[in-house]
Amino acid sequence: MTIIHLIRHGQASFGHKNYDQLSSKGEIQAQVLGQYLGQIINETPFVIAGSMQRHQQTAHLAMQYFSQPSIHTDTAWNEFDHQQIFALYNARFANPELVKQDMSNAENPTEFMTEIFNAAMKRWIDAQYDHQYTESWIEFNQRVERALVNLAQQLNQYTPKHAVVFSSGGVISLVIAKLLGLDFEGTAELIWKISNASITTLNFKDQSFHLLRMNEYHYLESEENQLATWV
Repeated sequence: MTIIHLIRHGQASFGHKNYDQLSSKGEIQAQVLGQYLGQIINETPFVIAGSMQRHQQTAHLAMQYFSQPSIHTDTAWNEFDHQQIFALYNARFANPELVKQDMSNAENPTEFMTEIFNAAMKRWIDAQYDHQYTESWIEFNQRVERALVNLAQQLNQYTPKHAVVFSSGGVISLVIAKLLGLDFEGTAELIWKISNASITTLNFKDQSFHLLRMNEYHYLESEENQLATWV
């Protein structure tokens, strides 16, 4: 049996031209994450990360607390293109700075972003628009399924006691949804709940994945009151 720790990357640079890099807080989150993983994992784990910059940065910062870890890169763990999904819903949102500005001006920023996100996601899953997206909703689902197949093959090959996978909130939410049999609405709701640098734990036993715990970020709050973030 292998215990798998699915990690959402640390806070990225929301509202900046290059979202795909950790903010200063995201770097701290990744370091605190690594210290915590060092307490609960007593050996160097098998490590996988998506190829996005925020995945790789989080992985390297967190894994520095282990002895000579190798980080295997698998693009199947990359996030969907949320910027394209926003922009195709409303051309104004092609500019990340305008998204941040509109969110800041909203009476309830979280509610505003939730409404925009849900509407943009519903357009994405509507098959009539598939041709407009680099990756359709169905293709994203297939890719996440492939990520799990790849992971199962790697675990069978290396048989580690612990594996750590660095990915994003959308991918992790879809993995949880597949294991729990959730529909699209349930999956979309989960995406807003997955904290930066949070840990979702699975086990791999008898060639199947099972959900043990999800979205643990208590270790961030115990380190610093304002360290837990969701955007």
